[in-house]
Amino acid sequence: MNGSRFIDVGTNARLRLMATTDLHMHLASYDYRSNRDDPSVGMTRTATLIREARREAEQDGMACFLFDNGDSLQGTPLADLVRHHPDRTHPMMRAFGTLRYDAIGLGNHDFDFGLKPLSSAIGQAPCPVLSTNTTCRSPAQTPCFSRFVILDRIVQIHSSAEKVGDPSPSEPVEVPIRLGVLSFLPPQTLMWNAHLPRHQLEIDDIVDSARASLRTLRTLECDIVVALCHAGISRSPAHHRMENAVLPLAEIDGIDVIIAGHSHMLLPGPDFAGIDGLDHGAGKVHGKPVVMAGAAGSHLGLIDLDLKRRDSGWEIARSRSSLRAIARRTPEGQLESLAEEDPEMVAQLAEDHADTIEMLNRPVGRVSQPLHSYFSFIAPDRSLATVAAAQAAALRPLLQGTPVAELPLLSATSPGRYGARSGPGNYTDVPAGPLALRHLSDLQTFQNDLHAVMVSGGQLVDWLEMSACLFRQIPPGAEHAALIDPELPGHEFDVIYGLTYVIDIAVPPRFEPDGTLRPGNHRRIRDLCHKGQPVDDDDVFAVALNSFRAAGGRFKVLENARHLPVDPVGLRSVLRAYLAGELPRDPLESAPHPWRFAPMPGTSVSLQTGPDAQRYLEEIAPLDVTSNGIDECGFLRLSLPL
Repeated sequence: MNGSRFIDVGTNARLRLMATTDLHMHLASYDYRSNRDDPSVGMTRTATLIREARREAEQDGMACFLFDNGDSLQGTPLADLVRHHPDRTHPMMRAFGTLRYDAIGLGNHDFDFGLKPLSSAIGQAPCPVLSTNTTCRSPAQTPCFSRFVILDRIVQIHSSAEKVGDPSPSEPVEVPIRLGVLSFLPPQTLMWNAHLPRHQLEIDDIVDSARASLRTLRTLECDIVVALCHAGISRSPAHHRMENAVLPLAEIDGIDVIIAGHSHMLLPGPDFAGIDGLDHGAGKVHGKPVVMAGAAGSHLGLIDLDLKRRDSGWEIARSRSSLRAIARRTPEGQLESLAEEDPEMVAQLAEDHADTIEMLNRPVGRVSQPLHSYFSFIAPDRSLATVAAAQAAALRPLLQGTPVAELPLLSATSPGRYGARSGPGNYTDVPAGPLALRHLSDLQTFQNDLHAVMVSGGQLVDWLEMSACLFRQIPPGAEHAALIDPELPGHEFDVIYGLTYVIDIAVPPRFEPDGTLRPGNHRRIRDLCHKGQPVDDDDVFAVALNSFRAAGGRFKVLENARHLPVDPVGLRSVLRAYLAGELPRDPLESAPHPWRFAPMPGTSVSLQTGPDAQRYLEEIAPLDVTSNGIDECGFLRLSLPL
């Protein structure tokens, strides 16, 4: 902290920093894909907490700042409505203005729709939009965000004779205080968004960018430096271009406060217990206050700072990080609202909300069987099979007349809605019968494009090995051992249709969660076959997949795959054409389910799924699965013998 303006040594001041993160266009307290109210999400409820926290701060003489930490512009189908009506005021920017945000950071998903829609949204922002580690090489053609912002605010100070936080101070004096605000997003953003023009954007390492920017902020006499870091907290050692870089960022002298995000987790809270340098109960990383406020408006993050003036400038004498939730689970797992919807926000959103529902109710086809993701990690999943078949059906004609057309065609996909941190209501659940547009959004959560790669049999094995890392190593004879590794998101579990294979979870994973090879040359994938014949390392296949996976990410094997030229087409459009009968039924839809676990007699595993899975338990009756009721988080607990 710097600050050369003259203020008596020993003077006390108080600040309140409020933060949201990973809103993902959850403005309404509503699940558009399931067509029902959802009190666990929605900025209309978070707004109530924001107003309450601001009112408290003002009554206590605290200067108040409100930030968003990125990934606000992509997520719910409301974002699709915005894309179709670019003439409308962007509802998220309108909400930021109503609630008086001071700065908005960008996250990786804010780039998903491309630079033109992002530029349009930024142009409507009521406050500065930031991305410190993103450089625009062609400023005239790229979004107008800033690398940092300086926020000057008047605060009430108290003399050194009084204690910080004294509820009855005498005659406070008003003085200015200066915040420098930085914002960072993962360097992998350009890789995840392969459609972005690489010649226009460059995204630097988070830590390197922070060090360089701090030199500038020091010359501007900032009293406090706040980092909006759209990144999580990793247990892996720090390295260059680290995705979840909050730990090394907090080690930098000059960074005073961090607003974290990206991983949809909670801090303070037990999500990060057992990490060196982190006090998960107090919300401190290397002694510095940090908050991570979940996702979808589920929580408001608060950091209260008590400052004391020293010879060298302001010093944080005490900090308190906390979270306020809009809902909670009762001991029986039932959802209970803690914040009413803000009437002004509801009224502002009413037209966009109604138009989104109308758009999503448009008919698109029908299905003869329900499609859901409740058992994606243990049993055949018709929703994944349908998506895989649609990808293959769309790709086959595009390959006609090329040498690749002679290759066996496979199709890779993964679940987009699988509970976990998003809660027990976040599962694909499409009933049999007529389909509406909202069902396509349920089946294909993200706006990805169809891509294609050519891979060898050896590359396929490593691809599947990375997918199988989702499962914990299970020792033979274990009872009710947790099946899923929470370090890996469920959308990293690729299932490749057109193959059959066995996953042996008694064996350690071959890869670390970040995709690096673990020592030991472990192999979980066994008996890999195509049409009943063993797959050799030198065999060659074409694979249909989505644009996100084609970019590689943790699946480093795909960085060396040959990418096949395919005209851009959205996967929701592909799925719509397939389910409407505009594309021929693909043989992969009726292919054998690709995978199963290797038998482990006397061993059982446990996993969570959504409570509505109880309607479909007969589908997994052959697996001898036992239902153990609803847990305190609202999930249905299942036990599976191996």
